Amino acid sequence: MRLEKFHGIIPAFYACYDDQGDISEARTNALCDYLYEKKVNGVYVGGSSGECIYQNLDERKAVLSYVANRLKGKMTLIAHVGAPSTRDSIALAKHAAELGYDALSAIPPIYFKLPDSSVYKYWNEIIDATPLDFIIYNIPQTTGYTLTPALFEKLLANPKVIGVKNSSMPTMDIERFKRVGGDNVVVFNGPDEQYVAGRIMGADGGIGGTYAAMPELFLQANELFLQGKFEEAKRIQSCINDIIIALCSQNGSMYAVIKEVLNRRGVNIGSVRGPLEGISNEDLGRIDNIVTMIDEAIQEFCKR
Repeated sequence: MRLEKFHGIIPAFYACYDDQGDISEARTNALCDYLYEKKVNGVYVGGSSGECIYQNLDERKAVLSYVANRLKGKMTLIAHVGAPSTRDSIALAKHAAELGYDALSAIPPIYFKLPDSSVYKYWNEIIDATPLDFIIYNIPQTTGYTLTPALFEKLLANPKVIGVKNSSMPTMDIERFKRVGGDNVVVFNGPDEQYVAGRIMGADGGIGGTYAAMPELFLQANELFLQGKFEEAKRIQSCINDIIIALCSQNGSMYAVIKEVLNRRGVNIGSVRGPLEGISNEDLGRIDNIVTMIDEAIQEFCKR
């Protein structure tokens, strides 16, 4: 029962800004309400999709507060508290614990290339700062650090470590981490492009940066997987991948494009913060096509 609440579809929560580029409580609430209505299993707050590395400590604390105030008790809440310094990570962890989050998560330290011993100490100091469960975030393509099964096994000696959000591209990594932890850990698929493959290889669910742009498709893919209808799930995954390629092929960053997709859904959460690039005028017409792609896929796979 302890781990079941972390299964299923958990969108990575986006940064919600006002028209001046500041954190917006009202727009954060709007995204909370939208995702609650879509019946996702939870939200992952303050990670890459939340533009955490471009926000200061007070802003990150505010976002954690706004989401907790809106969604606590309604769905699973995971707080990403990774920061450049251990001190800031611990401050965020304690704040999330006070707010009643279900678990913490953190990337390894960034910028300096650190040995396993330093990364191990960093994660454990965050873990020891609160009574909350902890989920390791492995995303080597952005952090430059690769979690090994050996270090994962060592970290699991701490009973508060319950799993890993694995965003490395090889699905084999999911199988390896699940083999180390077995039924006593939860492994999240990270790359949205391989959600179905990740589930087949042992992932218990997923945390993804494009889920909120098309939650219906990921929820349906998950349901088909649970029913053993793998061929149908693969067809949805193929459509999802076409959409992701389109989201990543515009002048603006993927997150800026997703935010405009949500704006077309009536959920205005602003744009992105520099150095991420906002959408261009040329993108607007192409975003119409992306919205159509999403709508047609939902009509084909979800309106039955």
